[in-house]
Amino acid sequence: MTTAGSSTAVARRAARGGVVRAGARVGFAARGVLYLLVGALAVRIGLTGTSEQADRGGALAEVVTTPFGAVLLWALGIGLAGMALWRLSEAFFGVAGPKGDRPGKRALSGARFVFYAVSSFLVLSFATGDRGSGAGSTDRQSQDVTSRLLELPGGPWWVGAVAAGFLGAGLWIAGRAVLRKYRKRLAWERMSIPSRRFMDVTGTVGGAARGLVFAAVGFFGLKASIQADPDEAKGMDDAIRSFAQTPAGPWLLLAVAVGLVLFGVFSFGQSKWRQV
Repeated sequence: MTTAGSSTAVARRAARGGVVRAGARVGFAARGVLYLLVGALAVRIGLTGTSEQADRGGALAEVVTTPFGAVLLWALGIGLAGMALWRLSEAFFGVAGPKGDRPGKRALSGARFVFYAVSSFLVLSFATGDRGSGAGSTDRQSQDVTSRLLELPGGPWWVGAVAAGFLGAGLWIAGRAVLRKYRKRLAWERMSIPSRRFMDVTGTVGGAARGLVFAAVGFFGLKASIQADPDEAKGMDDAIRSFAQTPAGPWLLLAVAVGLVLFGVFSFGQSKWRQV
């Protein structure tokens, strides 16, 4: 028992160590770069109607055209791996802060680990030359996954469950952003007043925009479930474009696009001030 307890203590200290914390901060920066690029592409779509993809694939395609594209791709992939490692440590040993050992919080960290691990794998695969992995259209991927789920027994229910998860997550993300729940995860007391204002503007607007995109993906997934039609499913790119079809027109698309840019900037702020 003593040996097991000692091993657990060592693992816990390693999970809270400098390497994992550094990985988390690099991960926030990598996420910031991706959202900056996605937001910039969405702005272009709103202004010019370009056919470029406003999603991970479009962002990676932009990165690879830069002078140091290969190096940046590796940096992004490794950064996302660092984020995945940090989330995995939270799943095993709890989240920093009060009540961080709650099963719900640890389960959420586990889900986030899976998301960032897959994202890192796709980006690194793209960096090694597998151009079909990280840069595929999220719209096509969503339709392919929806089609496979619909072929299962009770397929529409499976699609509906996944879509409801995206819709609920989007509303949750947007709601927490508007309520400024992110503050409790920041070193708020050590931040200057300008820094607090910076994080409030970017966190509130950026988080709300990100939540709206997730909710839109979920909404169209529910349509695909109800109609049993995979073509109704949309990935990030088509979900962003769909805002132009609302009564607010392209103005809402542009507002969401700017919000995604701000979320990228907010992620850079989290890289510096987030408690990890």
